[in-house]
Amino acid sequence: MSASTERKNRQAAREAGTDKKTLAMEKEAKEKAKNNLRWTIGTIAVLLVVVLVLVLNSGIVNKATAFSVGSRNYNVSEMNYRYANQYYAFANQYGQYASMFGLDTSNGIRGLDKQPCSMTEDGNGTWKDYFLDAAKHELIHETVLGQYAAEKGLTLDDDDKAQIDGAFEGLEEQARAYGYASGDKMLAANYGAGVNAKLIRAAYQSAMLANKASEALSGSFTYTDEQLEEKYQSYEGEQDYYDYAYCYVSAERVESTDADGNTTSDVTDETVAAAAAKASAIADTYKEAAGDSPAMRLVNAAASEGESGSQQTHVQGSGVPAADWMHDASRQEGDVTVYPDANGCYVVVFLSRDDNHYKTANVRHILVKAEADADGNYTDEAKEAAKAKAEEILAEYEAGDKTEESFAALAEQYSEDTGSNTNGGLYENVAKGQMVEEFDAFCFEGHKPGDTGIVYGQSGSYAGYHVMYYVGEGDLYSNVIAENDLRSADVEAWMEKAEAANPTSEGFGMKFVG
Repeated sequence: MSASTERKNRQAAREAGTDKKTLAMEKEAKEKAKNNLRWTIGTIAVLLVVVLVLVLNSGIVNKATAFSVGSRNYNVSEMNYRYANQYYAFANQYGQYASMFGLDTSNGIRGLDKQPCSMTEDGNGTWKDYFLDAAKHELIHETVLGQYAAEKGLTLDDDDKAQIDGAFEGLEEQARAYGYASGDKMLAANYGAGVNAKLIRAAYQSAMLANKASEALSGSFTYTDEQLEEKYQSYEGEQDYYDYAYCYVSAERVESTDADGNTTSDVTDETVAAAAAKASAIADTYKEAAGDSPAMRLVNAAASEGESGSQQTHVQGSGVPAADWMHDASRQEGDVTVYPDANGCYVVVFLSRDDNHYKTANVRHILVKAEADADGNYTDEAKEAAKAKAEEILAEYEAGDKTEESFAALAEQYSEDTGSNTNGGLYENVAKGQMVEEFDAFCFEGHKPGDTGIVYGQSGSYAGYHVMYYVGEGDLYSNVIAENDLRSADVEAWMEKAEAANPTSEGFGMKFVG
């Protein structure tokens, strides 16, 4: 082969890409490009992770919007607090009984997204969903009520601010006692990232202002006596209270066995009819009897048929047997009826009806509790000590100018009733049966304004003595019932309208809540 021919062949080979040296170089270049690409992608991924960690640690995510109500945005930290606070409120309220609702509190707020909760709106959510929904509703209410407060010029006063300040007293000492470097560290550990004392203080202020606005809103609705009476009559007796005597005749149960050999026991048409016949016989005997009270006549009539009768007092109309018959405005003492149900038959005797058209009572009181022993019992000595203290307080009142204002001051100084010791011990529109027996008796035994006394009181949570001051009559109880319902309905309607004007949405930050 000539030199010129060889050169032509090498040239053709290079042009065709078949030169070995050239092919090797091209292969090396491709591998290097692939490695460079892998390194570049890997570096970008690492940088993204580093950036994400830096962003999370910097707290930027905590400032991201998680939930919006109208134009008001709530960030991740604010939602963390509201969410955790809903959980803690629920856990504290039910304690060891929380498990009855399916909530495991052993790990606190962690893992709630793994616990199914049948109490969510669709019944298929988790406990995290449940508490997040509760937090959202809380913020919706606070937001629209905050708007109402701004519109009406409502603000927190010095007492409100002092109350909030008191909630943070000792925070740093408590944090150190639990091993935290600061109060903010403790709050963040228990409520979530970004939660600190400043944030919680703002939440307290918002909630307190919302409460003020809610009271002002509720009080803005007024009703005439005619409107209240019309509303009360619309209950058609269900809010009234009744005294009645009754006897229940149970239908006999008959055993039966199915094809699989299973034995059941149930009433039959025949046994139900027999029970109704016996009930009718008792009613006839009652009608023929003379003397004694209607209740006693029914008891005796029931006994004549081998049944027992009894008397019920102060039962609300929504829970009485033969309700339609009992609610009839023409019903008179001693009227009797037979009222069947699926398993037997009632004999009911009407005794009396309280339609709640009586004056309630306004009173002030000072509670002095007896000290319980180690077993939670109240000894006679402890009760006597409480009584002696109550007598001392009454004597102090008697030695002063004996005004309602001076009694209120003593109530704020001495009373152990947390429900009234910040408002001078005042309870307004007290209804019959609302308080413990002795307290109730004082309210409705015909006192004049300014009358005082000492009465014993005991319930499941205390034993002790009440120093009483009768302020005067309150509103008609029927009006109180009707007004509460009308007011609740009007407030609810206002809230629905306000909430509709403030649509909600979730932001990017919601995925970081909890």
